[in-house]
Amino acid sequence: MADYQAPVEAQMLALETAGDLGGLIGLPAFGALTIDLARAILEESARLAENGFGPLAAIGDREGATWKDGSVTLPEGFAATYRDYVAGGWNGLAAGTAYGGQGLPFLLSIAVQEQLAAANLAFSLNPMLTLGAIEALQVHGSDAQKALYLPRLISGEWTGTMNLTEPQAGSDVGALRTSATPMPDGTYRISGSKIFITWGEHDVAENIVHLVLARLPDAPPGTRGISLFLVPKFLPDADGKPGKRNDLRCVSIEHKLGIHASPTCAMSYGDAGQCIGWIIGPPHGGMRAMFTMMNNARVAVGLQGVAMAERATQDARAYAQERVQAGPIIAHPDVRRMLMTMMALTEAARVLTYANAAAVDRAHAMPDETDRAFWLVRASLLTPMTKAYDGHRRRGVEPRHSGAWRHGLYRGNRRRPPLPRRADRTHLRRHQRHSGARPRQPQAARRRRRGDAGAGGRDRAVPGGGNRCDLRRAATSRAGRAGGGVRPDARA
Repeated sequence: MADYQAPVEAQMLALETAGDLGGLIGLPAFGALTIDLARAILEESARLAENGFGPLAAIGDREGATWKDGSVTLPEGFAATYRDYVAGGWNGLAAGTAYGGQGLPFLLSIAVQEQLAAANLAFSLNPMLTLGAIEALQVHGSDAQKALYLPRLISGEWTGTMNLTEPQAGSDVGALRTSATPMPDGTYRISGSKIFITWGEHDVAENIVHLVLARLPDAPPGTRGISLFLVPKFLPDADGKPGKRNDLRCVSIEHKLGIHASPTCAMSYGDAGQCIGWIIGPPHGGMRAMFTMMNNARVAVGLQGVAMAERATQDARAYAQERVQAGPIIAHPDVRRMLMTMMALTEAARVLTYANAAAVDRAHAMPDETDRAFWLVRASLLTPMTKAYDGHRRRGVEPRHSGAWRHGLYRGNRRRPPLPRRADRTHLRRHQRHSGARPRQPQAARRRRRGDAGAGGRDRAVPGGGNRCDLRRAATSRAGRAGGGVRPDARA
């Protein structure tokens, strides 16, 4: 795998065209930003991605996160690199200035996150979830919650998670059973379990803020009865520092291909009945609050498709320059075609994602209310398109698929190559052509030259030696010498 090189020039092109960065700079909310400053920010984040996050990708994949007695430890180097990330202020790039953020466009933050995800996807999932938690608290949190938690989440000192899925419910969020019992002091006692919680437990930050979906005792059934709760790993003391350990624990971690260094946790809340949480937003308003976080995550998932496509393109190009077969294979027209296709699809996915982020910025920053409403509708349209187009369909997957072909991962077994999960007709025809279902023509020709009795109907042996193909050739030769040609229905 080639070392990742951040595509700063390609990113700037997408920022200035699809994102209309120059137009954003003209808005009062982003007046301090300039094109030169945006380029300098991307160049600096590129150094962090290439020299900090990137070298840890292979280490994290080999060693992975380690679970022991409810605690999760990351490989050596992760904690130090995360401290560099926090010290650089990268987590608060697009957060509001009232709580320590830099107030820059979400569009620019997306470009930085692309670099980190392409360099080390497993590591980049940590800030991705934290940024979603910041968004949810900024919109739905109380003033006290914002004052206590936002400065620490924005700085990156604390990280955030999103807790939806439960073992018995799966993707049916309305079937969750985690409960929240109100207490006289205004807190709630949380009890239940969650699964697939990304970075739910780790050792790179001093505290973890879990946003947990749960039901109040009088909640109506289904999603209408779900509320959102803030549940920290360590309860803040009077000075806002991590104090007593809350009654929650990580009971196990998953082992996911490609992101071994991202601890995907199964979490248990309230085993001793003392898990303390605070409600975010109104009772039974959890889905609305959670969707604020989820919409941020949907754009981020689409961005991961862009990042992985960019990384696959770089790796495939480097391999094509090094691999020699009648010269470097990058000189072969079909290889060049595939590389150019990967580059084009990656650029298209990046343009869509950046246009989506710019629409989000304008939905918040336009001075006129009518303009804000227009851009909100546009962002609402582009968000599912970004997730589907970049993250799950061909424009995000195809560059990685083509990169695998370039590396010979599919062509190593020409008899039975693996089918894509959702093969379209083009892929199906390609695989049928090399599936081994029928004898390859060169093999059949060799059998005919040897006079072997083949297994197919055309090559069955006939009395007197030879086979039917031999008799057919003889009949054709006799007919040609007679000058009559060969009838289309001639048979041996």
